[in-house]
Amino acid sequence: MSELPPLPGPLLVVNAGSSSLKFSVFTEWAEHPFIHGVLEELHTHPRLLVRQRHGDVLLDERWPAAQAISHDDGLGRVLSCLPRWLDGRAVYAVGHRIVHGGPAHLAPAVLTDALLDELDALVPLAPLHQPHNLSPVRALRRLQPGLPQVACFDTAFHGSNLPEAQRFALPRELHDAGVRRYGFHGLSYEYIASRLPAVDERAAQGRTLVLHLGNGASICALQGGRSLASSMGFTALDGLMMGTRCGNIDPGVLLWLMDERGMDARQIERMLYQQSGLLGVSGLSSDMRALLAAEADAAEPARQQAAREALGLYVHRITRELGSLAAVLQGVDAIVFTAGVGENAAPIRERVMQAAAWLGVRPDLAANAKAVGLPDGRVERVSQADSRVAVWVVPTNEELMIARHTARLVGG
Repeated sequence: MSELPPLPGPLLVVNAGSSSLKFSVFTEWAEHPFIHGVLEELHTHPRLLVRQRHGDVLLDERWPAAQAISHDDGLGRVLSCLPRWLDGRAVYAVGHRIVHGGPAHLAPAVLTDALLDELDALVPLAPLHQPHNLSPVRALRRLQPGLPQVACFDTAFHGSNLPEAQRFALPRELHDAGVRRYGFHGLSYEYIASRLPAVDERAAQGRTLVLHLGNGASICALQGGRSLASSMGFTALDGLMMGTRCGNIDPGVLLWLMDERGMDARQIERMLYQQSGLLGVSGLSSDMRALLAAEADAAEPARQQAAREALGLYVHRITRELGSLAAVLQGVDAIVFTAGVGENAAPIRERVMQAAAWLGVRPDLAANAKAVGLPDGRVERVSQADSRVAVWVVPTNEELMIARHTARLVGG
């Protein structure tokens, strides 16, 4: 990180979701932030949990179940506490994860009124993410109007995609209007690409498939650390099966739902984003841990079968997309697992590696079983030494990536 300017003060990173607000404060360049916290279950059982770098709890605050609070309320509470936790030092800049930057924004940018208007216009492309990403930006502009803020886009890293990887086979006018494949999870992929030279030089310079498997999931094909293609497309719905999102689907299904079930756009949107994926197929849960436990529980055969079907489809979809992107790269030198499921669900990694044996993957089952809950900064190889394709578990760190971009743009 020697190319980064030293931090002149605490730097705040904000990552807002539909019902949560995650934040980190960096006071120096390190894998772990000085302070990190999450305000979760905003609309049901609000809880603010804040920890220091080494795990000490600074605050564990809960609100009554009936007292839903807004992102603005939560952010205000965090800001009121920061001076105490930072010994009176003031935050000098804020970096935000913004899911969609559209075709015009291929690099982080300082947030202005004009940029906010442009990002508002992209809400239809990421309806469950973009409004919540922008909410804390506006709140901070009201609470601390002189504080510099930077937008870091999840789509920007994929601006290097091959032209044919960005197009749909639709009329040209629609492509020119912005209907194209953007790809997402770019901050995670950018961080992994930045780590690869120190992890595996062959992977850094060659052909690597990165599997970002979390509640949202995608695969990215890297050539020399640059994104050539991704499994996600116009929205964060495409590609892999996810926690509650369907992934790739025949558009004819949507026409059938409208014609035969009388569903309107909002009903279909809710089904595709919130009622599908692992939750929809299993009928049990969107949580990988719960499904793996159900699959192992022979005492509940119906639940076991439902979990088995959901997990089988999950791995099948990964296998298909992995093969597709391997063809784009015309071979694979390395595979990287990252994000919540990728970093912690060893049985899923094992099944994916076994399905990728045709590529030359030889899993190290003992190493894979142990590679769970790795701390930031530590990586593990989970393939055998003679595996033609090296397989790694590399914890992602989107917050650090956002902090780096913010520091470069804002400086001192």
